[in-house]
Amino acid sequence: MTDPTPPQWERAVLERVALRALDEQRRSRQWGALFKLLWFILAFTIVAAWLGWIGRGEKEASVTGSHTAVVDLEGVIAPEGKASAERVIRGLDRAFKDSGTRGVILRINSPGGSPVQAGHIYDEMKRLRAKYPSVPLYVVVQDLCASGGYYVAAAADRIYVDKASLVGSIGVIISSFGFTGAMDKLGIERRAYTAGENKDFLDPFAPENATQREYAQKMLDEIHQQFIKAVRDGRGKRLKETPDMFSGLVWTGAKSVELGLADGFGSTQSVARDVIKAEKLVDYTPEDSVFETLSRRFGTSFGAALGRAALESAFTARGLR
Repeated sequence: MTDPTPPQWERAVLERVALRALDEQRRSRQWGALFKLLWFILAFTIVAAWLGWIGRGEKEASVTGSHTAVVDLEGVIAPEGKASAERVIRGLDRAFKDSGTRGVILRINSPGGSPVQAGHIYDEMKRLRAKYPSVPLYVVVQDLCASGGYYVAAAADRIYVDKASLVGSIGVIISSFGFTGAMDKLGIERRAYTAGENKDFLDPFAPENATQREYAQKMLDEIHQQFIKAVRDGRGKRLKETPDMFSGLVWTGAKSVELGLADGFGSTQSVARDVIKAEKLVDYTPEDSVFETLSRRFGTSFGAALGRAALESAFTARGLR
């Protein structure tokens, strides 16, 4: 009768062949993963270059000769964003430091935003003008220079607008909602527990508190007076005050020149050519890195998607799905 068990040497050979095959499969998977990663990096680099993500970052001024420096303040003035104080100040500082700069233009297109951020930019503009007295600082308004945007503009030597620009909104606002009526209709009960009688200050889910409303108005009035002082200090005798000048109204560029809120009409190019007498423009606006651009484009939705994927993976690994 034939022994079904193969000889020892045959078993060893089969084991070596099987192990070699497994090793080859593992290597093949590793090389496959590597090539996929390389293709992904290549594709991402091509797309990033096409969209302008690569090569963006701090511009190092490689300019020789006289020029007009330009810094953009665009969008809502807020701690995180294109119009943050840190970002705008960085651009202004580099513009003034360049020995070839004959004048600086802060180009504004903003509806306003944080009074704190606007105040930081205003103070830095005043400091730079004192440090570099021979370098003028002008503001050129594009479509809009309102609220905090005008707060910043008031620190410039002169403000130039288009006749159709919108300028002003010298006021302060806190806005919210009141949901108590909707909660009553839907049968929703608000439960908030605080230590400190005003910890629920201006809570939109609670009835309006007259004492808190009065306190909020005092704060607004205080900040408003700070804004008014900045405008008066910046514009000086050029300002032709009217009863509604500090009421929050917005005026056209043409009217703003009449009121002394602006000095004249001009664009970035015309101010550089005719006022500063240095027609060559150099942009000192700090630009986004690749990661800043990706972060802003994908935003919180990208993070939320990653979070959901991580949770789903965790649940799957634990057999919870």
